[in-house]
Amino acid sequence: MHKLSIKPVLSMFTISCTLVLGLSACQSAKEVFLVGEAAEKNPGPCPEAFALYETSRIVNFNGEESFSDVGFTAEIEKVRSLCRYYGDNPINADLSIDIAFGRGPAAIGQTGVYNYYVAVTRKNIDVMNKEIFPISITFPVGVDVVRATETIKEIIIPRANEGTSGANFEIIVGFELTSAQVAFNADGKRFRVSAGQD
Repeated sequence: MHKLSIKPVLSMFTISCTLVLGLSACQSAKEVFLVGEAAEKNPGPCPEAFALYETSRIVNFNGEESFSDVGFTAEIEKVRSLCRYYGDNPINADLSIDIAFGRGPAAIGQTGVYNYYVAVTRKNIDVMNKEIFPISITFPVGVDVVRATETIKEIIIPRANEGTSGANFEIIVGFELTSAQVAFNADGKRFRVSAGQD
């Protein structure tokens, strides 16, 4: 049985400068995906990559479900992925997740701790693999919103044979949430990441 591999390598966020939280000796995605290009192109599309609506936001409350009790928040703003596969090779994909983090009026301290997941599924069938990654964001004094890009350099997805297209798979991301937080999102309730701003 083939093992699915998800490898997070680089994490960064930008306020007025870029802070690298992890280091990578890997080639860029563009360089990786050129491998084999001279021989043949992808025989089909890449897996769709997206944030699941019910888990794309997280709002922590310190008290009641009200604006004044909003603690740390986060919202996935954009998901991007490229992939490369040819012949009978597995799919080699990368993933970039743009996330906005907020510090609400009831946040305690300057550092918010979050967990997000990356899951690879057989489209409309089942989860092949799911991995959870922690991220801590420290808000500078006076700053209530920080944006970050989480990058996963390599996601290896095995294929049954050379005729198996990337369209048979999905790459899904979201936050690890409690059932109450999922229900909050599913109901369409919103306190944006800018909840702490005037």
